[in-house]
Amino acid sequence: MPPAELLAAVVRAEQAGFTAAMCSDHFSPWSVRQGESGFAWSWLGAALQATEQVPFGVVNAPGQRYHPAIIAQAIGSLGAMFPGRFWAALGSGEASNEHITGGGWPRKDVRNARLRECVDIIRALLRGEEVSHDGLVTVDRARLWTRPDTPPPLIGAACSEKTAAWCAEWADGLITVNAPVEQLRKITDAYRSAGGEGPLHLQVHLSWAPDEDEALALAHDQWRTNVHGPPASWDLDMAETFDNVSEHVSPEHVRRSVNVSSDLGQHTAWLQEYAEMGFDSVMLHHVGQQQSAWIDAFGSKVLPQLDVTRPAPASARP
Repeated sequence: MPPAELLAAVVRAEQAGFTAAMCSDHFSPWSVRQGESGFAWSWLGAALQATEQVPFGVVNAPGQRYHPAIIAQAIGSLGAMFPGRFWAALGSGEASNEHITGGGWPRKDVRNARLRECVDIIRALLRGEEVSHDGLVTVDRARLWTRPDTPPPLIGAACSEKTAAWCAEWADGLITVNAPVEQLRKITDAYRSAGGEGPLHLQVHLSWAPDEDEALALAHDQWRTNVHGPPASWDLDMAETFDNVSEHVSPEHVRRSVNVSSDLGQHTAWLQEYAEMGFDSVMLHHVGQQQSAWIDAFGSKVLPQLDVTRPAPASARP
């Protein structure tokens, strides 16, 4: 969707009773059919200003497309302008966004090592330190001149048990995406068992329409490119390529990655199950282009059935 339409949608969502929001920092969409991919940081500033209380998060991959000092500056500025309302989830990235630098696409172990360097650099800058660093990324005497009183949290992004356990070493919380309940339990258990602290966030992909066939057709049209797990989702580098490899994905296959139903009661039950698993924040992502109808429907029929709370102010580990 165009950024202006997404801005209107998040304002409508707050008015409908939603209490948190997030976005992903992509350079390109997952499919040509999705058609838009605005600059996340511009949108975040506008969205924080346009809403009253909703906290926002962003999933970002520092180290290739972005220098970590620039991400630290972006985090620090939003944190200073909107205290307690912003967090950043950091991951190792996807080729579809990072290949634009022309620098090649490193192996996963190298990307993780690079991310770990970036995390330490960003934290030091947010503490007010002058940072110089020589490694997989290079920093020369960087210092943030605008910083929040309390650094925003840096959340670990993980879709596997191994990555979740690794995130426990450095993250202020964890975010993952919807998967079978057994897999979600393994991911959260891996994080907690490794000493991971802070809130657990879940991004849920869903499709709703008054008619079941319409809900499934919408999900198939917009999200069939996202059924491919790692390493394909990490390594494919063009929207056109995602479309090509997804040409024969069936609508029923999409149901494995998207909660599809015309029944608002079913959506309520799914969300209640996630809450009972221990997720502190469940972010709903309707995969369709049109946002108003589902926001209104969930705001009037789903949210009142759930124990919806306002998140505590976002802050990093001491």
